Amino acid sequence: MPNEFIVSGFPVYVDGDGPDTLVMLHGWPDTYEIWERQVQHFKHTHRCVRFTLPGFDDPSTRGFSVSEVVARILAVVNEVSPNSKVTLMLHDWGCLFGYHFAALHPHKVEQVVAVDVGDASSPAFARGLSLRAKLMIVAYQMPLALTWYMKGPVGNYLARAIAKLLRCKAHEDAIHVGMSYPYAMRWTGALGGLKMLAEPTQLACPIFYAYGRYKPFQFQSKEWLQQLSVTAGCKAEFFNSSHWVMVDCAEQFNSAVSVWLTLKV
Repeated sequence: MPNEFIVSGFPVYVDGDGPDTLVMLHGWPDTYEIWERQVQHFKHTHRCVRFTLPGFDDPSTRGFSVSEVVARILAVVNEVSPNSKVTLMLHDWGCLFGYHFAALHPHKVEQVVAVDVGDASSPAFARGLSLRAKLMIVAYQMPLALTWYMKGPVGNYLARAIAKLLRCKAHEDAIHVGMSYPYAMRWTGALGGLKMLAEPTQLACPIFYAYGRYKPFQFQSKEWLQQLSVTAGCKAEFFNSSHWVMVDCAEQFNSAVSVWLTLKV
């Protein structure tokens, strides 16, 4: 069982007692539990720190701005590793929030392991999307944005239907409209929007980027993958998986990250 403690009023879970700390941030429609296979692997060499993004555990959430999410990440990092840098392990919306945290607090982040969302807000990414891909993104993200405004059973039903269509890994009963506020930020500018978000291209620290091969479209540009391939200490690797690389290909992903982390030491 993980050690649970409270930071600024919310639970944080820690497994392992290694010298280096991994802070894991999930995306939609998940919770801290999505990283279970990674914890079982990395807890023998690292301290694995997990928590659920604000609002993702509360269907009645008011929503949280980028600055509020980053403040929560900072509170956790300050608590679990006050004197040493951490490695961020990120997925989906956790990537976007984690990149921004790393850009604002580079003295807190040693390196980044990112899963399946790269430079998704960059001009290069937008240029590379086909019309079909753009329509598919709008087709699922816009309704999710609207669920946050709906609240209640109807919103929950729609969010769960979209999650089922996308073959998400979370249990249906755990999915709710409180998780949808990032999409409202993206499409309607709610809670201050996302215009200020930093891109991974702005980070000075090493990045390991894992992405799934079996998807209708990608969340990174070819230009950024090329940049990673020629940047010292960085690596991009594809896996025969869906968007949830760390679940579909857990053993391969864990092994690849372990090798990269060892080479980085």
